[in-house]
Amino acid sequence: MGATEIPVIDLGPYLADESGALERAAGELRHALTKIGFYFIVNHGISRDKISSVFEQTKRFHALPLEEKMALKIDQNTTGYLPMRGNTLRTSTVQAGTKPNLNEAFFVKRELPADHPDVLANRRYRGPNRWPSSLPGFRETVVDYCSDLERLVQKMVHIYARALDLPAQYFDAAFQDPQFSLRMTHYPHQDGPAVDEFGLAPHTDTSFLTLLAPNDVPGLSIRTQDGGWIDAPAIPDAYVVNGGQMLQRWTNDFFLATPHRAVNRSGGERYALPFFCDANIDWPIAAVPTTVGPDRPPKYPTTYYTDYMTWYQKRNYDVLNQTQDAA
Repeated sequence: MGATEIPVIDLGPYLADESGALERAAGELRHALTKIGFYFIVNHGISRDKISSVFEQTKRFHALPLEEKMALKIDQNTTGYLPMRGNTLRTSTVQAGTKPNLNEAFFVKRELPADHPDVLANRRYRGPNRWPSSLPGFRETVVDYCSDLERLVQKMVHIYARALDLPAQYFDAAFQDPQFSLRMTHYPHQDGPAVDEFGLAPHTDTSFLTLLAPNDVPGLSIRTQDGGWIDAPAIPDAYVVNGGQMLQRWTNDFFLATPHRAVNRSGGERYALPFFCDANIDWPIAAVPTTVGPDRPPKYPTTYYTDYMTWYQKRNYDVLNQTQDAA
């Protein structure tokens, strides 16, 4: 397999608990995350109908009048509506963005009850979701989908553990109540890119892992380790998976956080559904024991989700900074 070929991992045997399947998947994942930083998963258990229904809900939301979407404008918990050109990726290690991204998005996190202690305490990133009132079925469809992806991630972390030569259950406690965010994105058609103008500028994700839903409309490009760019092919029913900065910190740079970008040259509208998943909000992120040693000290201080995401959000989300400046 070449260094520019995105591997495909078949989760079917592992999810069916076939003998040897976990170790095979772990070996494939280790190769993917040390050589290119991206891979596809097939036979993941998320139905085509369920994925299609969330894409349909995404289109419904973005078809709403702007004033109705702006009533749900993104808050300090990064839930709600991010307007077109509402963020600029200044923290990218690849290319510091100077122009806002040409997309709009709606963010959803875990649905917590109104009497949850974190909601009552107004704890950052643990607040209530913002739901449109004029879209019956929207909330139920999205919450159900997020729950399915959360359960899938909780199974996938066993593969990550074995790929790091750790016990399969190593990450179980860390992902018992994981932080996640579904980004329901709309990219208008773009003729470019113009200079430094992208649907989503070159960047790495912040997450432990990102699951990008199967998409018939292309637009994602990935930077290879030699600095070139390749377009991610559309594989029917396959999720694209990649690691981010939290995975990089947790593995002491053993696993890659690979830069990627999005430009919609399809001639029509493009919608995308990345699901970003991290450990429990209070879990300390420090290099796992198999990635450190006398000649390989930890490269990062222990990291906590709230601190890291607060820094990231302040640097990149223009619309939130405007809100703070006006306050």
